[in-house]
Amino acid sequence: MLIKSDSRHLYLQVIDRIKRDIDTGVYKEKEKLPSEFDLAKQLGISRATLREALRILEEENVITRRHGVGTFVNPKPLFTSGIEHLYSVTDMIIQGGMEPGTIFLSSKTQESTEEDMNRFLCNEEEDIAVIERVRTANGNPVVYCIDKIPEKLFPWEYSYNDSSFFNILEQKNGKRITHAVTQIEPIGYHEKISPILECDPETALLVLKQLHYNEDDKPVLYSVNYFKADKFSFHVVRKRI
Repeated sequence: MLIKSDSRHLYLQVIDRIKRDIDTGVYKEKEKLPSEFDLAKQLGISRATLREALRILEEENVITRRHGVGTFVNPKPLFTSGIEHLYSVTDMIIQGGMEPGTIFLSSKTQESTEEDMNRFLCNEEEDIAVIERVRTANGNPVVYCIDKIPEKLFPWEYSYNDSSFFNILEQKNGKRITHAVTQIEPIGYHEKISPILECDPETALLVLKQLHYNEDDKPVLYSVNYFKADKFSFHVVRKRI
């Protein structure tokens, strides 16, 4: 079936067609698409038009193009969340219809760095608890977590099998975590973390660095979470003012 069936720009029609073919199973996850020559011929369009459509599809993380190898369909994210909504990793996994779990890696206390003192508004005599965990969904590793908490706030009776730090901290300190300042960074293969998350070499990571505040507007938790980009998708609603 040729494109050119409506009045929109051809590359927009191509984008919709390829997405529809992926949704209907014509092209499956991680499957290689036909060559540019063959795909352009099938759709009755120029290779220049096809390349523009593929460029946008790659920006949208629908496909991945590997130089000299070909174009491949990316797996659809299992978990999606509006970044304007503050959910724990546990809640995100549950909302995705899967069972959350935890693999404990380490915990320690360390002296406050200058960055910690600025972040938590504490002094150098106050130690910081640092916890490393891997979060799982139905037993599969999906998020690598580093959490930093002022030691005086950390519940040392915490069981490392417990899932949500939010709930534990709120129970310990009697204050609800209400908001966070978040920074998002995409990165490629990470020598330490990617193998732990069982990532393919081409699987990217989304890093969320978040400073969480309680209802008194006091910083209580700093987390650095490495999400598998093929499993998680974040979006934001932007309003014109």
